[in-house]
Amino acid sequence: MPRVIEVIPYQPEWVEQFEREKDRIMSVLSDIAIAVHHIGSTSVPGLAAKPIIDILLECESLAALDERSPKLADIGYEAKGEFGIPRRRYFQKGGDQRSHHMHAFVFDDTEVHRHLAFRDYLRVHPEVAQQYADIKQQAAEYANHDSQRYCDFKDSFVKQTEQQALRWKADQHA
Repeated sequence: MPRVIEVIPYQPEWVEQFEREKDRIMSVLSDIAIAVHHIGSTSVPGLAAKPIIDILLECESLAALDERSPKLADIGYEAKGEFGIPRRRYFQKGGDQRSHHMHAFVFDDTEVHRHLAFRDYLRVHPEVAQQYADIKQQAAEYANHDSQRYCDFKDSFVKQTEQQALRWKADQHA
């Protein structure tokens, strides 16, 4: 069955779904996990999103995480390796109609900062989050269930907003 790409209105239960999944992940990775964060559009209150929970795992070591991939498989996660991003391990749950994505990095990696800055920026800038929601809706219509087309359509907005978010985050800590 082809993958369906659908952007739906924000669902408050996404927070609870993340918390339940975080507990499952910690049940098999507590010895190497340093932090588990809810990221992506489902982590931004009020933001329309594909109904997929994005998770960011910070761990002690990718080698240790690789050794525990079978434990993640036991709770439904399929290991995909770096999947195009160096220093990352990527996991999917839910088969073709994915329910969860997990992005894992070593603690304090620059990619961790990028993801968290983007999320936090959207949380405190609702006008930007609304622009993003509009672009995502347009992307879903344009993509006609083609994941690459969906990502490509919103890519320039995401990259520009990530840069704004990183500058904003740096100013917060200055």
